[in-house]
Amino acid sequence: MAKPLSNITILEMGTFITGPAAGMLLADLGATVIKIEQPKVGDPFRAFRGALYSPHFQTYNRNKKSITLDTRLPEDLAVFDALLADADVFIQNFRPGVAEKIGVSPARLQGLNPRLVYASISGFGNEGPDRDRPAFDTVAQAVSGFLRLLVNPVHRRVVGPALADATTGFYAAYGVLAALYERERTGKGRLVETSMFESMAHFNLDDFTHYFSDNQIMGPYSRPNVSQSYVFECADGAWIALHMSSPPKFWENLAIAVGQPDMLNLPMFESREARIANYENVIGFLAPIFKTRDRPAWCDILRELEVPHAPVNTSKEAIESEQAKALQLCIEDPNGPHGVFRTIRSPVTFDGERALDVTAPPVLGAHDEELVAPLRRALER
Repeated sequence: MAKPLSNITILEMGTFITGPAAGMLLADLGATVIKIEQPKVGDPFRAFRGALYSPHFQTYNRNKKSITLDTRLPEDLAVFDALLADADVFIQNFRPGVAEKIGVSPARLQGLNPRLVYASISGFGNEGPDRDRPAFDTVAQAVSGFLRLLVNPVHRRVVGPALADATTGFYAAYGVLAALYERERTGKGRLVETSMFESMAHFNLDDFTHYFSDNQIMGPYSRPNVSQSYVFECADGAWIALHMSSPPKFWENLAIAVGQPDMLNLPMFESREARIANYENVIGFLAPIFKTRDRPAWCDILRELEVPHAPVNTSKEAIESEQAKALQLCIEDPNGPHGVFRTIRSPVTFDGERALDVTAPPVLGAHDEELVAPLRRALER
Protein backbone atom coordinates (compact mmCIF):
# COMPACT_ATOMS: atom_id res chain seq x y z
CA MET A 1 0.00 0.00 0.00
CA ALA A 2 1.13 3.56 -0.69
CA LYS A 3 2.89 5.10 2.31
CA PRO A 4 4.54 8.33 1.10
CA LEU A 5 6.05 9.12 4.52
CA SER A 6 7.45 5.66 5.23
CA ASN A 7 10.97 7.07 5.62
CA ILE A 8 9.93 9.69 8.21
CA THR A 9 10.25 9.23 11.97
CA ILE A 10 8.23 11.49 14.25
CA LEU A 11 8.49 12.00 18.00
CA GLU A 12 5.19 13.24 19.37
CA MET A 13 4.69 14.72 22.82
CA GLY A 14 1.06 15.45 22.10
CA THR A 15 -1.81 15.48 24.57
CA PHE A 16 -5.57 15.73 24.16
CA ILE A 17 -6.29 16.46 20.45
CA THR A 18 -4.26 19.05 18.55
CA GLY A 19 -0.82 17.42 18.77
CA PRO A 20 -2.12 13.84 18.56
CA ALA A 21 -4.31 14.74 15.55
CA ALA A 22 -1.29 16.11 13.70
CA GLY A 23 0.69 12.98 14.54
CA MET A 24 -2.12 10.68 13.45
CA LEU A 25 -2.53 12.39 10.07
CA LEU A 26 1.18 11.89 9.38
CA ALA A 27 1.07 8.31 10.69
CA ASP A 28 -1.80 7.60 8.28
CA LEU A 29 0.58 8.59 5.48
CA GLY A 30 3.12 6.02 6.62
CA ALA A 31 5.33 7.92 9.07
CA THR A 32 6.65 6.09 12.12
CA VAL A 33 5.14 8.07 14.99
CA ILE A 34 6.53 7.44 18.47
CA LYS A 35 4.22 8.90 21.09
CA ILE A 36 6.17 9.91 24.20
CA GLU A 37 3.98 9.84 27.31
CA GLN A 38 4.31 10.43 31.01
CA PRO A 39 4.92 7.21 32.96
CA LYS A 40 1.87 5.67 34.68
CA VAL A 41 -0.68 8.27 33.50
CA GLY A 42 0.16 8.94 29.84
CA ASP A 43 -1.80 11.33 27.67
CA PRO A 44 -4.59 12.78 29.88
CA PHE A 45 -7.05 11.87 27.13
CA ARG A 46 -6.47 8.20 27.95
CA ALA A 47 -8.42 8.28 31.22
CA PHE A 48 -11.84 6.62 30.92
CA ARG A 49 -13.86 4.68 33.49
CA GLY A 50 -10.83 3.83 35.56
CA ALA A 51 -8.74 2.71 32.59
CA LEU A 52 -6.36 4.35 30.08
CA TYR A 53 -7.94 3.65 26.69
CA SER A 54 -10.80 6.10 26.17
CA PRO A 55 -12.74 6.47 22.89
CA HIS A 56 -11.37 10.04 22.70
CA PHE A 57 -7.80 8.71 22.91
CA GLN A 58 -8.49 6.02 20.32
CA THR A 59 -9.80 8.62 17.87
CA TYR A 60 -6.47 10.43 17.45
CA ASN A 61 -3.78 7.85 18.22
CA ARG A 62 -4.00 4.99 15.72
CA ASN A 63 -0.92 3.84 13.81
CA LYS A 64 1.43 5.01 16.59
CA LYS A 65 3.88 3.52 19.05
CA SER A 66 3.83 4.48 22.74
CA ILE A 67 6.80 4.86 25.05
CA THR A 68 7.03 6.38 28.51
CA LEU A 69 9.65 8.96 29.43
CA ASP A 70 9.85 11.85 31.89
CA THR A 71 12.35 14.20 30.28
CA ARG A 72 12.68 16.12 33.54
CA LEU A 73 14.81 13.18 34.68
CA PRO A 74 18.37 13.21 33.29
CA GLU A 75 18.35 9.49 32.47
CA ASP A 76 15.10 9.81 30.54
CA LEU A 77 16.25 12.95 28.75
CA ALA A 78 19.34 11.03 27.61
CA VAL A 79 17.10 8.33 26.10
CA PHE A 80 15.00 11.02 24.43
CA ASP A 81 18.13 12.61 22.94
CA ALA A 82 19.20 9.25 21.54
CA LEU A 83 15.81 8.90 19.83
CA LEU A 84 16.03 12.47 18.58
CA ALA A 85 19.25 11.78 16.70
CA ASP A 86 17.33 9.81 14.06
CA ALA A 87 14.07 11.77 14.16
CA ASP A 88 12.73 13.92 11.34
CA VAL A 89 9.89 15.67 13.18
CA PHE A 90 9.02 16.60 16.76
CA ILE A 91 5.44 17.58 17.67
CA GLN A 92 4.25 19.18 20.91
CA ASN A 93 1.20 21.14 21.96
CA PHE A 94 2.30 22.49 25.33
CA ARG A 95 1.41 25.91 26.64
CA PRO A 96 4.20 28.46 25.96
CA GLY A 97 7.19 27.93 28.23
CA VAL A 98 6.52 24.29 29.13
CA ALA A 99 8.84 22.86 26.46
CA GLU A 100 11.76 24.80 27.91
CA LYS A 101 11.02 23.49 31.41
CA ILE A 102 11.11 19.84 30.36
CA GLY A 103 14.16 20.05 28.10
CA VAL A 104 12.50 19.93 24.68
CA SER A 105 12.70 23.53 23.48
CA PRO A 106 13.14 24.22 19.75
CA ALA A 107 16.59 25.74 20.29
CA ARG A 108 17.87 22.74 22.21
CA LEU A 109 16.42 20.05 19.94
CA GLN A 110 17.40 21.71 16.68
CA GLY A 111 20.83 22.34 18.15
CA LEU A 112 21.16 18.58 18.56
CA ASN A 113 19.52 17.79 15.21
CA PRO A 114 19.59 20.67 12.69
CA ARG A 115 17.47 18.67 10.22
CA LEU A 116 14.62 18.43 12.70
CA VAL A 117 11.22 19.88 11.79
CA TYR A 118 9.85 21.11 15.11
CA ALA A 119 6.07 21.59 15.29
CA SER A 120 4.79 23.72 18.15
CA ILE A 121 1.03 24.05 18.70
CA SER A 122 -0.44 26.46 21.24
CA GLY A 123 -3.75 28.01 22.12
CA PHE A 124 -3.12 31.66 21.27
CA GLY A 125 0.41 31.76 19.86
CA ASN A 126 3.71 32.65 21.46
CA GLU A 127 3.17 36.40 21.77
CA GLY A 128 0.39 38.86 22.57
CA PRO A 129 -1.71 39.48 25.69
CA ASP A 130 -3.47 36.09 25.46
CA ARG A 131 -0.28 34.08 25.12
CA ASP A 132 -0.57 32.32 28.47
CA ARG A 133 -4.33 31.81 28.56
CA PRO A 134 -5.60 28.23 28.65
CA ALA A 135 -7.32 27.31 25.41
CA PHE A 136 -9.72 24.49 24.69
CA ASP A 137 -11.93 23.75 21.71
CA THR A 138 -14.90 25.94 22.68
CA VAL A 139 -12.60 28.81 23.66
CA ALA A 140 -10.88 28.77 20.27
CA GLN A 141 -14.15 28.48 18.36
CA ALA A 142 -15.60 31.40 20.28
CA VAL A 143 -12.65 33.79 20.12
CA SER A 144 -12.15 33.23 16.38
CA GLY A 145 -15.75 34.17 15.56
CA PHE A 146 -16.65 30.67 14.43
CA LEU A 147 -18.85 29.55 17.33
CA ARG A 148 -21.29 32.40 16.67
CA LEU A 149 -22.03 30.81 13.30
CA LEU A 150 -23.07 27.52 14.89
CA VAL A 151 -25.09 28.45 17.94
CA ASN A 152 -28.84 28.85 17.72
CA PRO A 153 -29.41 32.39 19.05
CA VAL A 154 -32.68 31.36 20.70
CA HIS A 155 -31.47 28.09 22.24
CA ARG A 156 -27.80 28.80 22.96
CA ARG A 157 -25.87 25.55 23.26
CA VAL A 158 -22.41 24.56 22.07
CA VAL A 159 -22.90 21.97 19.35
CA GLY A 160 -20.94 19.50 17.29
CA PRO A 161 -17.49 17.89 17.59
CA ALA A 162 -14.19 19.43 18.66
CA LEU A 163 -13.69 21.30 15.39
CA ALA A 164 -11.03 23.72 16.61
CA ASP A 165 -8.89 20.96 18.09
CA ALA A 166 -9.05 18.73 15.02
CA THR A 167 -8.65 21.60 12.55
CA THR A 168 -5.55 22.87 14.34
CA GLY A 169 -4.06 19.39 14.06
CA PHE A 170 -4.69 19.47 10.30
CA TYR A 171 -2.94 22.85 9.94
CA ALA A 172 0.03 21.65 11.99
CA ALA A 173 0.42 18.56 9.78
CA TYR A 174 0.09 20.80 6.70
CA GLY A 175 2.97 22.94 7.97
CA VAL A 176 5.11 19.89 8.78
CA LEU A 177 4.68 18.50 5.27
CA ALA A 178 5.75 21.81 3.72
CA ALA A 179 8.82 21.97 5.97
CA LEU A 180 9.80 18.39 5.12
CA TYR A 181 9.51 19.19 1.42
CA GLU A 182 11.70 22.26 1.83
CA ARG A 183 14.26 20.26 3.82
CA GLU A 184 14.84 18.06 0.77
CA ARG A 185 16.35 21.14 -0.90
CA THR A 186 18.02 22.88 2.03
CA GLY A 187 18.96 20.03 4.37
CA LYS A 188 17.74 22.17 7.27
CA GLY A 189 14.70 21.84 9.51
CA ARG A 190 12.16 24.49 10.46
CA LEU A 191 10.25 25.62 13.50
CA VAL A 192 6.60 25.22 12.43
CA GLU A 193 4.16 27.06 14.70
CA THR A 194 0.40 27.37 14.74
CA SER A 195 -2.23 28.07 17.36
CA MET A 196 -5.87 27.20 17.81
CA PHE A 197 -6.81 30.87 17.47
CA GLU A 198 -4.91 31.31 14.19
CA SER A 199 -6.11 28.01 12.78
CA MET A 200 -9.76 28.67 13.49
CA ALA A 201 -9.52 32.24 12.18
CA HIS A 202 -8.23 30.84 8.89
CA PHE A 203 -10.82 28.05 8.87
CA ASN A 204 -13.43 30.79 9.34
CA LEU A 205 -12.07 32.68 6.33
CA ASP A 206 -15.41 33.07 4.56
CA ASP A 207 -16.83 34.94 7.54
CA PHE A 208 -13.91 37.37 7.57
CA THR A 209 -14.00 37.82 3.80
CA HIS A 210 -17.63 38.90 3.94
CA TYR A 211 -16.66 41.44 6.59
CA PHE A 212 -13.60 42.69 4.68
CA SER A 213 -15.32 42.97 1.30
CA ASP A 214 -18.86 43.96 2.25
CA ASN A 215 -18.73 45.03 5.91
CA GLN A 216 -21.13 42.13 6.57
CA ILE A 217 -21.21 40.41 9.96
CA MET A 218 -22.46 36.90 9.28
CA GLY A 219 -24.71 34.97 11.64
CA PRO A 220 -25.73 31.35 12.12
CA TYR A 221 -28.29 31.50 9.31
CA SER A 222 -26.28 33.54 6.80
CA ARG A 223 -24.77 30.66 4.86
CA PRO A 224 -27.82 28.34 5.00
CA ASN A 225 -29.99 31.15 3.67
CA VAL A 226 -27.68 31.98 0.78
CA SER A 227 -26.92 28.34 -0.09
CA GLN A 228 -30.61 27.50 0.31
CA SER A 229 -29.94 24.60 2.64
CA TYR A 230 -32.74 22.97 4.62
CA VAL A 231 -33.41 20.15 7.05
CA PHE A 232 -36.90 18.66 7.22
CA GLU A 233 -38.48 16.06 9.44
CA CYS A 234 -40.22 13.19 7.67
CA ALA A 235 -43.27 11.15 8.71
CA ASP A 236 -41.11 8.55 10.48
CA GLY A 237 -39.35 11.20 12.58
CA ALA A 238 -36.12 10.90 10.57
CA TRP A 239 -34.50 14.00 9.08
CA ILE A 240 -33.55 14.78 5.50
CA ALA A 241 -31.25 17.56 4.25
CA LEU A 242 -31.53 19.51 0.98
CA HIS A 243 -28.91 21.81 -0.53
CA MET A 244 -30.70 23.60 -3.34
CA SER A 245 -28.05 26.14 -4.36
CA SER A 246 -28.88 28.14 -7.50
CA PRO A 247 -29.60 26.08 -10.64
CA PRO A 248 -33.31 26.48 -11.47
CA LYS A 249 -33.61 22.78 -12.35
CA PHE A 250 -33.15 21.83 -8.67
CA TRP A 251 -36.20 23.84 -7.70
CA GLU A 252 -38.21 22.79 -10.74
CA ASN A 253 -37.59 19.14 -9.90
CA LEU A 254 -38.31 19.70 -6.20
CA ALA A 255 -41.69 21.20 -7.13
CA ILE A 256 -42.50 18.01 -9.00
CA ALA A 257 -41.18 15.83 -6.15
CA VAL A 258 -43.39 17.48 -3.53
CA GLY A 259 -46.43 17.45 -5.78
CA GLN A 260 -46.57 21.24 -6.09
CA PRO A 261 -45.75 21.92 -9.77
CA ASP A 262 -47.01 25.51 -9.54
CA MET A 263 -45.21 26.48 -6.35
CA LEU A 264 -42.50 28.37 -8.21
CA ASN A 265 -45.14 30.87 -9.25
CA LEU A 266 -45.61 31.87 -5.60
CA PRO A 267 -43.80 35.13 -4.70
CA MET A 268 -41.61 33.41 -2.08
CA PHE A 269 -40.28 30.92 -4.71
CA GLU A 270 -40.09 33.04 -7.85
CA SER A 271 -36.33 33.75 -7.70
CA ARG A 272 -33.19 32.95 -5.75
CA GLU A 273 -33.36 36.35 -4.09
CA ALA A 274 -36.98 35.78 -3.14
CA ARG A 275 -36.23 32.39 -1.61
CA ILE A 276 -33.36 33.86 0.41
CA ALA A 277 -35.50 36.77 1.62
CA ASN A 278 -38.34 34.39 2.51
CA TYR A 279 -36.24 31.58 3.94
CA GLU A 280 -38.53 30.95 6.92
CA ASN A 281 -41.65 31.07 4.74
CA VAL A 282 -40.11 28.54 2.35
CA ILE A 283 -39.49 26.25 5.32
CA GLY A 284 -43.04 26.82 6.52
CA PHE A 285 -44.41 25.82 3.12
CA LEU A 286 -42.29 22.68 2.64
CA ALA A 287 -42.07 21.33 6.19
CA PRO A 288 -45.68 20.01 6.36
CA ILE A 289 -45.24 18.33 2.99
CA PHE A 290 -42.16 16.43 4.08
CA LYS A 291 -44.08 15.20 7.11
CA THR A 292 -46.39 13.26 4.80
CA ARG A 293 -43.91 10.52 3.81
CA ASP A 294 -41.24 8.44 5.51
CA ARG A 295 -37.62 9.34 4.75
CA PRO A 296 -36.86 6.33 2.48
CA ALA A 297 -39.78 7.29 0.26
CA TRP A 298 -38.55 10.89 0.00
CA CYS A 299 -35.02 9.74 -0.78
CA ASP A 300 -36.32 7.56 -3.62
CA ILE A 301 -38.33 10.43 -5.11
CA LEU A 302 -35.59 13.02 -4.78
CA ARG A 303 -32.93 10.68 -6.13
CA GLU A 304 -35.04 9.92 -9.18
CA LEU A 305 -35.43 13.65 -9.88
CA GLU A 306 -31.78 14.49 -9.08
CA VAL A 307 -32.62 16.90 -6.28
CA PRO A 308 -29.50 17.39 -4.06
CA HIS A 309 -30.38 15.70 -0.78
CA ALA A 310 -29.20 13.22 1.82
CA PRO A 311 -30.56 11.53 4.90
CA VAL A 312 -29.28 13.18 8.07
CA ASN A 313 -27.51 10.03 9.22
CA THR A 314 -26.28 8.86 12.56
CA SER A 315 -22.74 7.44 12.59
CA LYS A 316 -24.25 3.94 12.48
CA GLU A 317 -26.40 4.79 9.46
CA ALA A 318 -23.51 6.49 7.66
CA ILE A 319 -21.08 3.59 7.99
CA GLU A 320 -23.72 1.00 7.10
CA SER A 321 -24.67 2.82 3.89
CA GLU A 322 -23.95 1.13 0.57
CA GLN A 323 -21.73 4.07 -0.45
CA ALA A 324 -19.55 3.70 2.65
CA LYS A 325 -19.24 -0.02 1.99
CA ALA A 326 -18.32 0.57 -1.65
CA LEU A 327 -15.55 2.96 -0.59
CA GLN A 328 -14.37 0.64 2.23
CA LEU A 329 -14.55 3.54 4.69
CA CYS A 330 -14.59 1.33 7.77
CA ILE A 331 -11.33 -0.50 8.48
CA GLU A 332 -10.21 -2.54 11.45
CA ASP A 333 -7.33 -4.07 13.34
CA PRO A 334 -8.51 -7.47 14.56
CA ASN A 335 -5.59 -7.65 17.00
CA GLY A 336 -6.17 -4.48 19.02
CA PRO A 337 -5.13 -4.56 22.68
CA HIS A 338 -8.78 -4.68 23.75
CA GLY A 339 -10.21 -6.66 20.87
CA VAL A 340 -11.16 -5.58 17.36
CA PHE A 341 -10.42 -1.89 16.75
CA ARG A 342 -12.60 -0.23 14.12
CA THR A 343 -12.06 3.21 12.61
CA ILE A 344 -12.53 5.31 9.47
CA ARG A 345 -9.70 5.07 6.97
CA SER A 346 -7.75 8.02 5.64
CA PRO A 347 -9.80 9.74 2.91
CA VAL A 348 -6.72 10.15 0.69
CA THR A 349 -5.83 7.56 -1.94
CA PHE A 350 -2.66 7.34 -4.02
CA ASP A 351 -2.90 5.87 -7.53
CA GLY A 352 -6.18 4.31 -6.49
CA GLU A 353 -4.69 2.59 -3.43
CA ARG A 354 -6.71 2.96 -0.25
CA ALA A 355 -5.18 2.83 3.23
CA LEU A 356 -7.00 -0.28 4.40
CA ASP A 357 -4.52 -1.45 7.02
CA VAL A 358 -4.49 0.13 10.46
CA THR A 359 -2.82 -0.47 13.80
CA ALA A 360 -4.93 0.07 16.90
CA PRO A 361 -3.86 2.83 19.30
CA PRO A 362 -1.22 1.50 21.66
CA VAL A 363 -1.64 0.89 25.35
CA LEU A 364 0.57 3.07 27.52
CA GLY A 365 4.24 2.13 27.17
CA ALA A 366 3.51 -0.68 24.71
CA HIS A 367 6.83 -0.11 22.95
CA ASP A 368 9.09 0.60 25.93
CA GLU A 369 10.79 -2.78 25.62
CA GLU A 370 11.28 -2.39 21.88
CA LEU A 371 12.47 1.21 21.78
CA VAL A 372 13.47 2.44 25.23
CA ALA A 373 15.12 -0.57 26.87
CA PRO A 374 17.88 -0.98 24.25
CA LEU A 375 18.78 2.70 24.50
CA ARG A 376 18.91 2.54 28.29
CA ARG A 377 21.26 -0.44 28.11
CA ALA A 378 23.45 1.29 25.55
CA LEU A 379 23.66 4.46 27.66
CA GLU A 380 24.57 2.48 30.77
CA ARG A 381 27.61 0.91 29.12
